[in-house]
Amino acid sequence: MSTVAQSGVELKPGATERLAAGRALRDQVPRSSHSAWTAPPDRADPLAILENTCAGRVGALLPLRNARMLESPFAFYRGSADIMAADLARTPVTGLRVQLCGDAHCLNFGAFATPERRVIFDVTDFDETTPGPWEWDLKRLAVSLALAARSIKLKDTSAATAVIAAARSYRTKMLEYATATVLATWYVRIDAASVMLESSPDYRRRQKQIADNAHAHSMRSAIDRLTVRTGAVRRFRDEPPLLFHPSDEQSSEFAIARVLQAYAQSLTPEVRVLFDRYELVDQAIKVVGVGSVGTRCAVALLQADVDDALILQIKQATASVLEPHTGASAFANHGQRVVHGQRLMQRASDALLGWGTSGAHDYYVRQLADKKGAVNIAALDGLGLREYAYLCGWTLARAHARSGDPAGIAGYLGKGDTFDKALVRFAALYADQAEHDYVTFRAAAEAGKIPLPARTPAAPPRPLKNGSA
Repeated sequence: MSTVAQSGVELKPGATERLAAGRALRDQVPRSSHSAWTAPPDRADPLAILENTCAGRVGALLPLRNARMLESPFAFYRGSADIMAADLARTPVTGLRVQLCGDAHCLNFGAFATPERRVIFDVTDFDETTPGPWEWDLKRLAVSLALAARSIKLKDTSAATAVIAAARSYRTKMLEYATATVLATWYVRIDAASVMLESSPDYRRRQKQIADNAHAHSMRSAIDRLTVRTGAVRRFRDEPPLLFHPSDEQSSEFAIARVLQAYAQSLTPEVRVLFDRYELVDQAIKVVGVGSVGTRCAVALLQADVDDALILQIKQATASVLEPHTGASAFANHGQRVVHGQRLMQRASDALLGWGTSGAHDYYVRQLADKKGAVNIAALDGLGLREYAYLCGWTLARAHARSGDPAGIAGYLGKGDTFDKALVRFAALYADQAEHDYVTFRAAAEAGKIPLPARTPAAPPRPLKNGSA
């Protein structure tokens, strides 16, 4: 029960009470119940879900999206968050809600620079963010680890060990946050270069690679890679179909200048002063990720001087795939929904993060490259995947604790491994489901029912790096 202070202000239940309330939830939703997955007889057709998701996207880019999803079951899984959202809506939940990433697969974690120029490790993708059950993000992560293990030919035992590591770190870190002050939890950060989960030299080497990778992928390197200098002005380098200047019709549809005008209004006054020192000199369409392909994504090149340029990424924001199951967003502009979720879940976000609209479509805006780094999943062995999974589970717990009730979640999870084992079972079962859906998708493509790029039956494999969807 809550108590009343002498001032008359009603205080919320303390951590001890909330831990007990979380434990009590086990009677209603046993932790072992999270292990179950069987496709119900009335399960929606996954191809129909994908087709519905593509409505309103840029039709000319959909063949490329399909080709990328055909690369592997893991790639298909990364591009089909909408299918899993519908399935998760039929799984057990405790009723404890947090701000969800919405697509917390293991490649949507990575390193980037904070405004203070520290490189931290955090969640990196928020296109589907919305409030919802904490279990959904954790299950999305667990299945992605199982599929990642299969994609790099690891044994089932290695996949199970990785899922256990993610579940254990989520559970133990959530308990730490349950007993910490709210402010202390808010300030927690995971430094990419210094975090040491194991004493293994291999682990330290991998962590250093993530940090070094982040430093290498700076704005300066992006400008050198993507632009060419023509006199006193730079222009984007055309590299179709992934980067190209829009036609007059596409320029009118994207209305980048109008989006940037609206975006400027979303910035804080001091950041607006920074933004106003740059002038828009070029724009291009840039295809990114797997699940994002087909949405309207562009880049804007701004200059303060010939050797002082900035590239902003402008991404269309549509309704989260979770909204049919969690309720409509509280934000009229889905770009604002994404920005709000990102700021709430991340320890620190891009100083130039904001949102805008073209009038017809919502967008969010951020720097294209600000010291972003990733681990190469394809290069990991079983131990490496386990260590990476532990880091992702820790990161997700920290992100959820900022908006949810860490004591309630920690009380439910407990100190034992009952939930961890249930998650391993669920991850294996749902990974099988994802592979089955992939086979259905591939058969439809082979039958000509799904458009693919001309003379390209499937795109070549790409490195499994973070932030790809």
